[in-house]
Amino acid sequence: MATQEHVRKQFGEVEENELRLEKEKSEQIIDALNQDLADAYTLYHQLKKHHWNVEGAEFRDLHLFLGEAAGNVEAAADEIAERAQALGGAPIAGGAEQAEHASVEYEGQDVYDIRTSLHNDLQMYGDVIESLRDHIELAENLGDHATAQILREILVETEEDAHHIEHYLEDDTLVFEGAMD
Repeated sequence: MATQEHVRKQFGEVEENELRLEKEKSEQIIDALNQDLADAYTLYHQLKKHHWNVEGAEFRDLHLFLGEAAGNVEAAADEIAERAQALGGAPIAGGAEQAEHASVEYEGQDVYDIRTSLHNDLQMYGDVIESLRDHIELAENLGDHATAQILREILVETEEDAHHIEHYLEDDTLVFEGAMD
């Protein structure tokens, strides 16, 4: 079978779209969506890292929650990428490129105690939430109500998961103080 290798769409270039959103507006929204996509994958990888490394008395609940939260972020990333493509853009796909475009920073490869890990996750969630709010406003201001709605739905799930982490970080626990030494 013969193959021809050619680039069908270069990253960063925006084509006209059938959604009837002006190219200049689409370009701004796609840039925002690619940042959201890069942020989502940064958060996803950090959550998976914590999912794999969690230990201790509350292991099971935290392991399950972190896996579920990572799944929520992965589903959001898919929605974001598909919207960027529908608007005539190319979703950011490579790990190095995602790290370069992300507005959040991965905590690194070291494994921390679970409270520190969750605190780092909550900080990243807060940054992602603020960015999503800004991008919802941008999409609304540019007349792209569908993208704004997609991001609103993602925001609701993101805030809910952040709120769960906030609860895990509270000081009330069933674990005896002596067991923590």
